[in-house]
Amino acid sequence: MTPANPPPDRQPPGAHGGDPVDRQKQAAAAAAAELVEPGTTVGLGTGSTVGHLLPALAARAVPAVYVATSPATETAARQLGLDVRPFTDIAALDLAIDGADQVADDGWLVKGGGGAHTREKIVAVSARQFVVMVSSDKLTDRVRGPVPLEIFTFGAEATLARLAELGDVRRRPAPVTPDGGVLADLWLDDLDPPQLAARLDADPGVVAHGLFPPAMTWLVLIATEGGVRRREVTRRP
Repeated sequence: MTPANPPPDRQPPGAHGGDPVDRQKQAAAAAAAELVEPGTTVGLGTGSTVGHLLPALAARAVPAVYVATSPATETAARQLGLDVRPFTDIAALDLAIDGADQVADDGWLVKGGGGAHTREKIVAVSARQFVVMVSSDKLTDRVRGPVPLEIFTFGAEATLARLAELGDVRRRPAPVTPDGGVLADLWLDDLDPPQLAARLDADPGVVAHGLFPPAMTWLVLIATEGGVRRREVTRRP
């Protein structure tokens, strides 16, 4: 089952005050929630915009099955009554919805500020349609550092030393991920996304990086103070 066509442009909900960026995140999340149809399987991302998505989904009360990319998202979704299942025996998802740290004009994304990019990437590639919802401050002409990394604990220092040949690599002062990986960030002055993604994919010590190619995304919902606009990136067969 495939989600319906994207909703039309809409105004941000409510006329209340508050932080403009937070209002935009709420508007983008509300638009994304309307894409969920009864009987679909949906991947849920991680982060502040997903924090707005979950109550919007709960309010619609559409019967759907969800998988979560982080313990935080899973806990919050369950508390709101969403049917969250383990992503173990589900072969494919109809839809995945997530935020992003950067959305470039050429369609490349940077994700992973919250450290969940490995699971987020697995969920995104497993979905027939991957929807990204962002506030307008996430738009950029081209992607820049930092690029989030998850690396294997085994040989972590050796992996970090290799990656230091590419740029400034900083290990995060954070616990290991739910899958046991070490988090780090790669800072580069001049970043060529396809070239860097290929280099990082080729390193056996890198579990996953936060560069998401345009071909992975179906739709970007961009919220501004004037409404939510759609940027369709690609459709998968």
